[in-house]
Amino acid sequence: MNTGLVQLGLTPDPVAVEKLEAYAAMLIEQNKVMNLTAITDPDQVASLHLLDSAALLARADLKGKTLIDVGTGAGFPGIVLKILEPTLDLTLLDGLQKRLDWLGTVCEALDLSPVVRLHGRAEEFSLKPEYRDRFDFATARAVASMNILAEMCLPYVKVGGAFLAMKSVGSDEELSQAARGISLLGGKVTALEDYPVPHTDVVHRVIRVEKTAPTPKGYPRRWAKIQKAPL
Repeated sequence: MNTGLVQLGLTPDPVAVEKLEAYAAMLIEQNKVMNLTAITDPDQVASLHLLDSAALLARADLKGKTLIDVGTGAGFPGIVLKILEPTLDLTLLDGLQKRLDWLGTVCEALDLSPVVRLHGRAEEFSLKPEYRDRFDFATARAVASMNILAEMCLPYVKVGGAFLAMKSVGSDEELSQAARGISLLGGKVTALEDYPVPHTDVVHRVIRVEKTAPTPKGYPRRWAKIQKAPL
C-alpha cells in the first residue's frame, strides 16, 4: 500500500494506511453476505479499488473541501478520500440503503466524520436547495456514460468547483458526445489526466469539469428522460 501511494505522488500516513487496510478487510468480509464488489482478491482490492480511488488526491486539493460521491456503492472513491484526507467534508449518495447502512458501520469503526449518507436518486437530491450548487467537488466512479454523469453530478457543484469523473482511457468518444450537455449544464472540461494504477497494467483517467456557471433550472431531468434522450 505504501509504495502504491508513493507512486501516485502521495505521502503515506501510517494511521491512514492502517485504516485503508481495515476498510479493505471489512469490504472483503461483508462481500460474503452482500454484493459489494466483484473483486475479492486482497491485492486487487488494494490496487483496483483503494489506490485507484486515492489517485484523485493527486489531482485535486480536497483539504477542507466539500465533496459528494454520487453512486458511491461500496464507498469508492469517497471513503478512501476521507481516510487519506480527514478534513474532507464528505457526502455519500447511493440508491441502496443496505450499502449505506454498512458504510455507516465502516465510518464508525474507522472514526470517520463528518460523513453524511444520503439514500435516494441523484437526479432528485440535486433539485433540493440544500444540495444544489453546494459542493466544491462531485465525483462518480464507473457509474454511467459521461453525458448522463454530467447531468447527474454537475448540478451539485458550486460555481468555481469541479466535477471529477473517474473513467477509462477509452472515454474520448463519450466525452465528445457529452460536450454539448456539459456546456449547457454550466461546465467546461479543463483537464484529462491519465494515470497508471499502481501494481497493475491498468491505466485510468480523471476528467475534470469546472463549474463555470449555475446549472439552468429544469436540470437534471427525470431519470426516464435522461435515459431516453441524453444531453
